Amino acid sequence: MKRFSICIISLFLILGSDALACTTFIISGKYTPDGKPILYKNRDTDEMNNSLVFFSDGKYKYIGLVDGNEDWSKMVWGGYNETGFAIMNSAAYNNNLGDTTKFKDQEGVVMKLALQTCRTIEDFENLLITLSKPMGVDANFGVIDANGGAAFYETGNYKYVKFDANDPQIAPDGILVRTNHSMSADITKGYGFCRYNTATIALKKAAEKKNFSPQYLFNNISRNLYHSLTKTDLTADLPEKRANREYKFFIDYIPREITASVIMITGAKDEKHAGNAMMWTILGFPLTSVAIPVWITAGDQLPAVLALNDSLTSPICKAALKFKEECFPITYDRGTNYINLSAVLNKENTGYVQLLQPVENEIFEMTHKLTEDLDKGKKSVKDIQDFYKWIDQYLTKTYSEKFHYTLFNN
Repeated sequence: MKRFSICIISLFLILGSDALACTTFIISGKYTPDGKPILYKNRDTDEMNNSLVFFSDGKYKYIGLVDGNEDWSKMVWGGYNETGFAIMNSAAYNNNLGDTTKFKDQEGVVMKLALQTCRTIEDFENLLITLSKPMGVDANFGVIDANGGAAFYETGNYKYVKFDANDPQIAPDGILVRTNHSMSADITKGYGFCRYNTATIALKKAAEKKNFSPQYLFNNISRNLYHSLTKTDLTADLPEKRANREYKFFIDYIPREITASVIMITGAKDEKHAGNAMMWTILGFPLTSVAIPVWITAGDQLPAVLALNDSLTSPICKAALKFKEECFPITYDRGTNYINLSAVLNKENTGYVQLLQPVENEIFEMTHKLTEDLDKGKKSVKDIQDFYKWIDQYLTKTYSEKFHYTLFNN
C-alpha cells in the first residue's frame, strides 16, 4: 500500500475530479481480531434510491443491494450469499483503454450471477474465464469467501488481474483499497486518488488500533470529513448553530453528494460458520442515515425499513434523502459542490450525524449482543427475526420523536 501511495500523491495535480465512483476495500481474515474477512463499499451513483432484496433465483440464496428502478431484479451492486461468498465493485475507468467495444455497464449483471452461482473466489475466477467476451465491464471486483479467500479482480472486457489480500507482498497489512482506477493498468487514466489516500490513511489507523468494527469503519470511512490532499478537516472548526448555514467546498471527500449507500459484509471465519456471515447497510446518504444489519440465515423477511417496497425504495433511504436536502440546499449552478456543514455537525450537537449517532449506537449495542450469542450457538433464526421487528419498531418510534418524521406511509 505504501508504494502505491507515493505514486498516487504525485498524480493529484494531473487528474481532475472523478465521475460516478465508489470507495472500496477488503481486509483479510488473517488480520482481523475474530478471523472474519471484511468487504466494504461506499457507493457513489446517480441512482439515489437504494434498497436491499433477498433473492432465491439462483443456486444459492443471497441478499443484494439494488437500485430503485424497473431493472432492480437484473442487477446487484454488492451483497453476499448463503455460502459466505460476497462481492462488490468499484468502477475502474482504465482497464479498457483503446477498446472500442460498445457493450458495457454489465458490472451489476456479473455480480448478480456471481452471487447466484459462486461459493469461492476460485468459482468467481472461473466465472470470469468462462463468460462470453467482451464482458462489458471495467471494474475492480472485490470478493471474499468462507475459505479465507479475499481478493480484488481488476477486470476489463477480456481479462482480469488478481490482487490477493492474503499475499503479504501485495497487502502487508491484509488490506487492499480500490477507488476508480486499476493498479495493473495505466493509473494516469484513472480517478479517485484523493479518496484512495484518505481511505488508506484511515485504514492504517484502524490497523494500528486493531479496530475493524463496523461502527469504527463506518464513522472513519463513510463519514470521514478529512481531505487527504488539502489536509482540510471539516470537523476541526464546527459551525456555532444549525440555524446559520455554513457552506464548505465538498469535492473528493469519501462521502459525496452522490453517495447513495454503504455496505459492509463481515464474512465467515471458516466454512463451518458460513451461516454467521452478516451484512451491514447504510441506505440513502451516510451523513443522514444509520447502519442496519441483516443475515441470510434469517430468511426472506428483511427489516421493512431497508427492504425494497412497492414504490421501489426503502423507508430508511427515503428518510435519509429527505434529510440530505438540508445538507445540499443549493440545487442550481454548481450548488451541490457545497455542503451546509451546519446541518451535518455543529457545536449545538444538533446536526444529523450528531442526532443519529445515539440511535445507531443502540443498534450496534443490540447487534453486538446478538452476534455474540449467535456465534456461541445461544441464539437462533427466530431471535434474528425478532431483532428485525425490534429495529422496525425502534426506528419508527425514534424518527417520529427526534425528527417528527413518519418512516412508513410517508
